Parts: sequence; C-alpha cells; structure tokens
Amino acid sequence: MPISFRGFVIALTLGSIAIGSPAALAQTKPKITTLGPDFPKTEIFIGNSFFYYNNSMHSHVLAMQRAADPEHKQDYRATSVTIGGSGFDWHDVESYFRTDAIGKYSFDDNNNVVFNKLDRLFDAAIMMDCSQCPIHPTLKPVFTEYAKKDADIVRKHGARPIFFMSWAYADKPEMTAQLAEAYTIAGNDNDALVIPAGLAFARAHEKQPELVLHAIDRRHPSPAGTYLASCVVFAALTGKSPVGNSYRAGLDEPTASFLQRIAWDTVQDYYRK
Repeated sequence: MPISFRGFVIALTLGSIAIGSPAALAQTKPKITTLGPDFPKTEIFIGNSFFYYNNSMHSHVLAMQRAADPEHKQDYRATSVTIGGSGFDWHDVESYFRTDAIGKYSFDDNNNVVFNKLDRLFDAAIMMDCSQCPIHPTLKPVFTEYAKKDADIVRKHGARPIFFMSWAYADKPEMTAQLAEAYTIAGNDNDALVIPAGLAFARAHEKQPELVLHAIDRRHPSPAGTYLASCVVFAALTGKSPVGNSYRAGLDEPTASFLQRIAWDTVQDYYRK
C-alpha cells in the first residue's frame, strides 16, 4: 500500500522499495536541481563514518572527477572532515573554513608537498547528519536547526551547501522514504542541493538484490556501496553521467557499470531531468 510523506509517495512492498519511475520519487521536485553552470571543483565532505569507510568517499569522487577531466585534473581537490557517529551539531563548521588550515597543502603524484594558493578554501560543502538523526523523534528538530545553521556558515564563506541523503539500513528499508522526505525538505528550506544516495541504494537493491551494498553491520557501506554513493555525488556535482567513467575503485567492470547506471538514473529521476 502506498505510504505518503509530505509530497513523497514511495511504494513499500514486502520490505522492498520500488522507485523505478519518476512518479515513485517526489510529487514536488527538489527546489535546487543543479550546481551549474559554475560547477564546483573543490569540496569538503563533513560527516561521519558513512563517509570515511572504504578509504573515504571524497577520494573516490575526486578520482572520478579527475578521470572525467584529465587535462584539468590539478584543478580538482577534495577533503573530508569526519567524526564517527556524528550529527550536524557535532561539527564546528566555522572552524573548517579557517585560512591557512584545512587545504593549506597537499601532495602531488610524486609525493612532493604542494602549498595551495587558494582564493577560497572550497567551492562546496557536502554535509551528512547521522544515519538516523533526520528521522529520529528526538533528534529531528536538531537536524532542522543545524541544517540551517551550517548552510548559513558555508554560504558566508563563499561556498555552496549540499546535503547528502544517506541510505536505509539493510534491515530497515522503510528508512529510505523517511530520509528522502527529511533531506528534500531541508534542501528546499535552505536552497541547497540534495544528493539522493539513499534512493540509489534502494534502486540498486530492487534491480540487483544479490549485490551487497552494506557492510556486515547492515549500516555502513560495502566497497560497492561507497562506489555507488560516489557515483551519485559525481553526477550531482558535475551534471555529467558517471556511465563509462574509467575509475572503478577496484570493482569489476560489470558491477561498476551497473552502479554507474543506477547512479545516473537516480539523479535524473530525482531532479526530474
């Protein structure tokens, strides 16, 4: 039976989530659907262990960006600030934009230190609350409060706030619709792009249920899960399809290609392109 969540209608059947058609996503599309034409090239990921598992999501997104634009790969930069188990309110976002701090230097392909000359630290900040916080009865108000506070801080420093819609636990598929609702509302309220990673997980499970996207704890991502989420981030950040991207994070070609397609289809549906 369809269950409605303030503009969302997502069919829940036998514990699985069918999201194959645009009608099964949002009745009212997200307010912000692209970061173009001035797409970001430098990002900070602010979140928790969902980001830092499997050598950190930012490193996979960066590898995809550079693979897609090898002539300008030096222009792309990403980093991650994570605290295990953290919600929005655990992070001192203001401190992440200190001059001569995060992003001050990096290392090139030959392991030489490079001191970066930065007009601004980051073009965008990709932020994720704890995996339950946006839908937890006690913590939902904190999510709403700090979504605005953190978005305002990011904008004050000349960067664009982006919210990362996380995925449902493997044994709690109903979280997909709830998280989609919460993050989309927060994005619309704060004029922020939302990255629909959780919807991509649900689509992949529907299309290929034997593919393992979660770690053994049923919450954190497996390597395939991190790659899928990275493909969704890449598509949302760049406006380009990840399909055919040469960076596969060590996955076999059929699996990587499947996840690339799932990511692109999800982004297109969510943004109603």
